[in-house]
Amino acid sequence: LEGDVGSGKTAVAATAAYAVVTSRPKGQDFGTLQAAYMAPTEILANQHYATFGSFFENRDIVVELITGANKPKNKNWNVLIGTHALLFSPGESEGVGLVVIDEQHRFGVEQRAKLLHMNKGIYVPHLLTMTATPIPRTLALTLFGDLSISTLTTPPNKNKKITTSVVPQRQRDATYKLIREKNEPTFIVCPLIEESESASLGNVKAAEAEFESLKNGVFAGVKMGLLHGRMKSKEKQEVVEKFKSGDIKILVSTPVIEVGIDVPEATVMVIESAERYGLASLHQLRGRVGRGDKPGYCLVFMSNNSQKAFQRLKHLENTDNGLELAEIDLRIRGEGDIYGTMQHGFKKFKVANLGNIELLETAKEAAQKYYPQLDNYPKLKEKLDSRSGRLVEKN
Repeated sequence: LEGDVGSGKTAVAATAAYAVVTSRPKGQDFGTLQAAYMAPTEILANQHYATFGSFFENRDIVVELITGANKPKNKNWNVLIGTHALLFSPGESEGVGLVVIDEQHRFGVEQRAKLLHMNKGIYVPHLLTMTATPIPRTLALTLFGDLSISTLTTPPNKNKKITTSVVPQRQRDATYKLIREKNEPTFIVCPLIEESESASLGNVKAAEAEFESLKNGVFAGVKMGLLHGRMKSKEKQEVVEKFKSGDIKILVSTPVIEVGIDVPEATVMVIESAERYGLASLHQLRGRVGRGDKPGYCLVFMSNNSQKAFQRLKHLENTDNGLELAEIDLRIRGEGDIYGTMQHGFKKFKVANLGNIELLETAKEAAQKYYPQLDNYPKLKEKLDSRSGRLVEKN
């Protein structure tokens, strides 16, 4: 399920979960089915736990939360929301009929495959993966027929507008002055937590150092906060709540805020060292602002002078459609190792051009037709067997 930030993916997931947990399959002795929902961060898992709890408040449906810091209080749950901790949840899950993976590109292919075996091999549950922007590997899998894609094209806020600009270094001071004058909730996102000693990362911004520099410099006197993945869950939650309430005006963060923080009042997103991110992540980061009545602004800075990276980032200025960005990423970065674990990079086809959709569809249909009949084509089967590599579960 593909849809930009705020298009209603969570509502679809909740509806699917409700349909599953209220079902009683014939011939099964475990009663009602269960649904498992995996989110990439604790912040997002907590948010979905609260959302699902409100959805099912007046229903006889038990919603539980499992994260590194929280264990389910009721083992007889109907819906289990969690982070990676879901992968290691105890064996009360023989009845899972639906697995939902939110922002699926944040998980490795082995992790996604492991979730499909929650039932200890009894049967394979339904799988719903969701993303705000498909990454290249996802798009390639869809083209090759392993994933069925549905798209939410109409967001609740049709008039939402986010202006994106790739800002040159010489305009940095003017940007900071604008932020101070606007005095509206602002994100400043850095790819690293602390500064790296690696020469290749020498100019890449780090959240801790940037927080101290800005707090004691250009934003002195402004209420600022710091958020990153090494902080304790309670600390992260407190910072998020202060930002939501307005006690923090400028939040310096790592990409941990890419998913899961809903602050409608936030209007400005500054992304440092943006060449370090894929277009999918940048698209989601900017989706954190402009969610309320006021327009949003995304200001993108680079930490090097790569012309190639600059041209790639410029696509964000002209494209606000998730699928278009995915296709651009596919063209620039490659579709990845389709059956393996590499998430992006060019596949070394000798003839095929992944831009030729018509040819791909024809080839896919032919493969689906002849694969079940391989025993009738021994030479073809032998050729395929000789080219088989390390495979992962379909996911």
